[in-house]
Amino acid sequence: MPIEVIQTDITTLDVDAIVNAANESLLGGGGVDGAIHRAAGPGLLAECRSLPEVRPGVRCPTGEARATGGHRLPVRVVIHTVGPVWRGGASGEPALLASCYRRSLRLALEQRVASMAFPAISCGIYGYPPESAVPVAVREVRDWLAQHEAPMRVVFACFGETMARLYRAELGG
Repeated sequence: MPIEVIQTDITTLDVDAIVNAANESLLGGGGVDGAIHRAAGPGLLAECRSLPEVRPGVRCPTGEARATGGHRLPVRVVIHTVGPVWRGGASGEPALLASCYRRSLRLALEQRVASMAFPAISCGIYGYPPESAVPVAVREVRDWLAQHEAPMRVVFACFGETMARLYRAELGG
């Protein structure tokens, strides 16, 4: 199935799962994380609090992913992943960002998701330059779909037109 780019609010999409660009606590934050928590309601926060900590204050280390229900969102599953904070690119950021996409896709497969949407992971407050993040995102999704022959619809949900243009250009469209 083709990969789509849609300029939209990720919390309104008609897909089985959305990916939340979360922080390690999974207890909400700003940007897309805050928007998802607000739209999902208090049940999402309660479910996130019930997830085990791998170390104090950390339920999901950078580069990993966790799944919860969608609660008040129009989705069945929220996949929370923690992208890297940009530190110039020489601190393992590309590998950690790639891991976010692969682990999110793996969880989607385990959850029997037929359609999912990604935000621009790490491109907000975490400062990852979009022109560097978008090629990683597109490559990882394309490679994963090809390797798994998964009949999955994947959407890159972009908050603004500038980001949508970057994804479209990277996808060749």
